Amino acid sequence: MGKPEEASQGSEVNKSGADDSNTTYNNYDAEGAEYDPFAERRVTHPTSDAGALAHLLKCSLGSGILAMPNAIRNGGLVFGAIFTVLVGLLCTHCVHILVKSSHMVCKKAKKPSLTFAETGEQAFATGPQSFRKFAGFAKGFTNGALIATYYGALAVYIVFVAESLKRVVDTNVECDKQLDIRIWIAMLFVPLSLLCLIRNLKYLVPFSWLANCFIIVGFALTLYYIFTNLRDPKDLPKVGEVGNLPLFFSTVIFAMEGIGVVMPVENSMKNPSRFLGCPGILNIAMSIVVSLYAVIGVAGYIAFQNDTQASITFNLPENDVMTQIVQICVGLAIMFTYPLQFYVATEIILNILKTKIAKNKFSMFQNFYRVIVVAITVGIAAAVPNLGPIISLVGAVCFSILGLLVPAAIEIAACYDGMLGRWNWILIKDVIIIILALLALVSGSYTSILEIIDEYSNPDESTTGCNGQTT
Repeated sequence: MGKPEEASQGSEVNKSGADDSNTTYNNYDAEGAEYDPFAERRVTHPTSDAGALAHLLKCSLGSGILAMPNAIRNGGLVFGAIFTVLVGLLCTHCVHILVKSSHMVCKKAKKPSLTFAETGEQAFATGPQSFRKFAGFAKGFTNGALIATYYGALAVYIVFVAESLKRVVDTNVECDKQLDIRIWIAMLFVPLSLLCLIRNLKYLVPFSWLANCFIIVGFALTLYYIFTNLRDPKDLPKVGEVGNLPLFFSTVIFAMEGIGVVMPVENSMKNPSRFLGCPGILNIAMSIVVSLYAVIGVAGYIAFQNDTQASITFNLPENDVMTQIVQICVGLAIMFTYPLQFYVATEIILNILKTKIAKNKFSMFQNFYRVIVVAITVGIAAAVPNLGPIISLVGAVCFSILGLLVPAAIEIAACYDGMLGRWNWILIKDVIIIILALLALVSGSYTSILEIIDEYSNPDESTTGCNGQTT
């Protein structure tokens, strides 16, 4: 997932871009020299190559990796392993074309840097005349996709935290005293609201460090359990059931996608020219991410086989003290990550609304808005309290649009004037990516919604149990 810088980083864009339909754009400044956006950037605290790599790894290696064994279970051992790598390559390519398109657009618009949404706007504003009227829509659509993605992920986080804490408590109390998962979700409303009332990003830094510490401990212990419990995989299906394949793809897309963090990281680099290329910061980061996701997914599925659950931490032995440490650490890590993800989408919304609300009322409105959004995400989590379907649904709806469809559309707009390659191969390639994104959107959403409907058809089986597990 993303980093909070996306909401605030970037430059002022050409507000009239959509209306200047007769303006001609090129890559040269008034003196005839090619405009170099990297040379024009003024970053107060530039990020080193190592720092940029660390940011990408930190944001990509999140809670999604814990869902990878379940994704492999849905896809099948061989099919899942191969297509995890292929989806990872596709996600990496889409990040490449987003950053490359941003560089192209920066030269045309004479801007040193652009955010994700601004890149979408300026790609259309500086593109063919027939595209320019869609510039405002492109920015709004991209911002909308960012907001939906971040807020959708928050609902996943709530279910994950509630389930983790519930399992720890249920292990230590009698069966008749165990609480329904929805009660645990509701109890998270107050602490999450308090965390999200923190407005200044610097005050969230300690929570980020706590989240990092907790996730490292929890992840290390989980890996220990996985690799000390590997079993014979010969009886595992090589290819999953056709009906489960959309769940596989949606979960992998959810786990892999961290495209929201890319532009802020690249914009803040001391040497942004090293972000792309070979090997390049992006290629190094995504090679590590894709390899880890594939290995953990396959190893976790081999270890727990057909009993693999939505998060691999839910497969650990319940009465083991180390398991309870894992559940607490991972649960707290995700809870402290919640306000960081919340910050991104909230800043986008509030920056739009602050011009429409009186200054003397805006502070109170901010608090009200933050609490209401937390309440909505808690409500969504309570409505769909099963981790598997909600991860697949968010991955299908949000991440397929933001991570696949939007970058492909931006590249088409940025390259349409004579830069689509021989036989228009870039256009053909991007149209295929858009079709794949729409297929993931439709099939993943359909399958996830069917699972959610099944949840409501069998509420007692899906949300309660004497051992405190959801199924």
